[in-house]
Amino acid sequence: MSLDSIIELENVSVFQREILVLSGVYITINKGEFVYLIGKTGSGKSSLLQTIYADLPMKGGVAKVAGFDLRLIKNKEIPYLRRKLGIIFQDFQLLIDRSVTDNLLFVLRATGWKDKRQTEARINEVLDKVGLATKGFKMPHQLSGGEQQRVAIARALLNDPDIILADEPTGNLDPETSKGIMKLLFDISKTGRSVLMATHNYSLFEEFPSRTLKCENGSVIPVNGSVQF
Repeated sequence: MSLDSIIELENVSVFQREILVLSGVYITINKGEFVYLIGKTGSGKSSLLQTIYADLPMKGGVAKVAGFDLRLIKNKEIPYLRRKLGIIFQDFQLLIDRSVTDNLLFVLRATGWKDKRQTEARINEVLDKVGLATKGFKMPHQLSGGEQQRVAIARALLNDPDIILADEPTGNLDPETSKGIMKLLFDISKTGRSVLMATHNYSLFEEFPSRTLKCENGSVIPVNGSVQF
């Protein structure tokens, strides 16, 4: 793994159960790089992300993510890998029965934070970063969709991850809100974190151009120049 790369996949096969979804996958993503992952529904985008965060078992090839070798990783090591990853979903996946602050507190406690002052400071820090400094007391249903996604991004940032994996993060948002989320994700990549974002929302590419990979016909291929569909 080179000094600058944070994700390296070489000749990787991606399976859902026993079904081969992608084969011969070669991807290198460097620290601080923003990369789009596109392709039709069912083309393997989510399965590839699940393989990277060790939700699907690694089969064939070589895969190194944030210093972990996915071929050799043991179940007890997966939580340590995931602390280096921030994962953002289309449907936010917030706990609806607790406030924004308590959603974030739940994650910190689950990942070993114990000191009350430190946890409070970290929660305030990430909420400020996503523009929700005054919304910690609110319940998820009191927030707009864009605000809920910002909470999900704050949650992904809690453990200061090396990589953000975003699976259709603007899929449920209107165009204007989507732009705000994209700006936030690009700002995050400028702080040295890598962002790999699966998306169908091609309207964002003109305003937020970046390297693009496409899942197509069981392969992952680079898209050069303007994106054509």
